Amino acid sequence: MSLIQKYNVAAPRYTSYPTVPYWNNAGFEMDNWQQLLKQSFRASNDTEGISIYIHLPYCEQLCTYCGCNKYITVNHAVEEPYIDTLLKEWRLYLALFEKRPQIRELHLGGGTPTFFTPANLHQLVSGIFREADVLKDASLSFEGHPNNTTAAHMQTLYDLGFRRMSLGIQDFDIRVQKIINRIQPFETVAHVMNEARAIGYTSINFDLVYGLPLQTAASVTDTINQVMQLQPDRISFYSYAHVPWVKGVGQRRYSEADLPKDEEKRALYDLGKAMFAANSYTEIGMDHFALPEDPLYETFIRGTLHRNFMGYTDHHTSVMIGLGSSSIGDSWYAYAQNEKQIAAWQQLVNRGQFPVVRGHILSQEDLLLRRHIHALMCSFETTWNKADTQCDAIVEGLQRLQELEKDGLVIIHPKKVSVTEKGRPFIRNICMAFDARLWQQLPQSQLFSNAI
Repeated sequence: MSLIQKYNVAAPRYTSYPTVPYWNNAGFEMDNWQQLLKQSFRASNDTEGISIYIHLPYCEQLCTYCGCNKYITVNHAVEEPYIDTLLKEWRLYLALFEKRPQIRELHLGGGTPTFFTPANLHQLVSGIFREADVLKDASLSFEGHPNNTTAAHMQTLYDLGFRRMSLGIQDFDIRVQKIINRIQPFETVAHVMNEARAIGYTSINFDLVYGLPLQTAASVTDTINQVMQLQPDRISFYSYAHVPWVKGVGQRRYSEADLPKDEEKRALYDLGKAMFAANSYTEIGMDHFALPEDPLYETFIRGTLHRNFMGYTDHHTSVMIGLGSSSIGDSWYAYAQNEKQIAAWQQLVNRGQFPVVRGHILSQEDLLLRRHIHALMCSFETTWNKADTQCDAIVEGLQRLQELEKDGLVIIHPKKVSVTEKGRPFIRNICMAFDARLWQQLPQSQLFSNAI
């Protein structure tokens, strides 16, 4: 059996520990969460600042590969009520905090943020900034669909301080675009890219996906060759997560027979990685690549790369506020997720209530394991001291890693685990070794996408 076949099992992506399916929702109390959030805000606002993630869920059409929380509509009358509710939700947090927030990082995600008009995005962002200070080195970014991201969108956000944007490319092959229902010619992407550079954006990311239906080595090669003509500063090269039992109708429009699997799928990643390296991109953590001039590369080299519910970031903040339907917030000591249904989320906020419907208060063991999993995901190594090894979960995790060490994926030192070059593609499997909550309650059905 090959390593791909051996380790291609369902595995979390570890944007958090514990992962969402293993949150102790029954032990979550709103009062406790609010107190922990206030405690973290007091301790870190003046030094780190805070991060804000704003979920803008609307899309005009369904992309069949997508695993995001979204709502499909062509009715743009939904924009203003949604933004009004977002600003009301923000004021709930302002009332909870005891001083003016210092914003280190803000990201507009979705859905499709550029579904909203430039004027409405201006109303939203300026409304957030009115009650906060934006730090000089703040990272402000947004996700854009190339088909509807206009110069007016980019200029409006640039004038508000945005310097980063991410474009969802996925694949340039027309056969793949048709089956995933996301047709966007190279010329469209190039036009948006050129306008962004002319306006002054300094960090542009392309999202690419490998393992999509009908993808081949030739189509991925052609896609990356076209991407290289545009030279984005960062590239996210994600593994397609086929989870039709979660995402339903969209991912059921094609079958597993249409998907590259196991060694074939892994070969697509290796192909992309080699092509990126040949064009001066460095692998950053899992699925990410950056040019040497980009801050993500710089923080990776310095060992200060951070990972949270927004993915990899070059800023570490203990507090991340999630605004909007389905958003997740993180106070470092607790997680909280908003109501997913838009109407129910709006109803809660309009009643003056935090729209949080589930969450998790981290135990001391959770905090310890979170640190190790975070280090592995960001630095490909983690260290521990004598106190750590007195924790049963660490001892058990090291025992589980022995099989991976035999396969050459990790090296277990007296006080450190390091991931080998051979082991980097299996980082999700390596982190699983320390996932005590998963091993205490192994899932009876598949909760996560496969690791490869």
